[in-house]
Amino acid sequence: MQDFLLSIYPWLKIGHVTFMVFWLAGLFMLPRQCIYMLDHAPGSEGEAKWVERMGKLRKIILTPSLIVVWVLGLSIAYAIGAFSAGWFHAKLALVLVLTGYHGWLVGKTKKMARGERPLTEKQCRMFGEVPGLLLVLIIALVYLKPF
Repeated sequence: MQDFLLSIYPWLKIGHVTFMVFWLAGLFMLPRQCIYMLDHAPGSEGEAKWVERMGKLRKIILTPSLIVVWVLGLSIAYAIGAFSAGWFHAKLALVLVLTGYHGWLVGKTKKMARGERPLTEKQCRMFGEVPGLLLVLIIALVYLKPF
């Protein structure tokens, strides 16, 4: 199996990076959509449009991209024997944090869809920076392999 994965390694990497971009784009967009939704009263037509948009973003982009990133990433790690590398453990920990953030954010948007307002605009703006910070750290680990 490892030989097969190594033979398609460039394609695994292309898919992994592509879907990582889709996933992160969605994670950047979702807090922004929350901000726009805050301008509309619960139960309003405007809120209903944002609920639909956020639902589509989660179902069409975020969740499928998350799954593909994980499957391809673990396949790559297995192919190159990364499970024994320190940098990979750190990357894996950060990707787990990013996955947890994804789940937490999805939970907050589902509460918003029910008319609750668990986050303020300022919180949405602050939490919208989380994926970017984690992305910088993850990319640094992958390219520099510091340990």
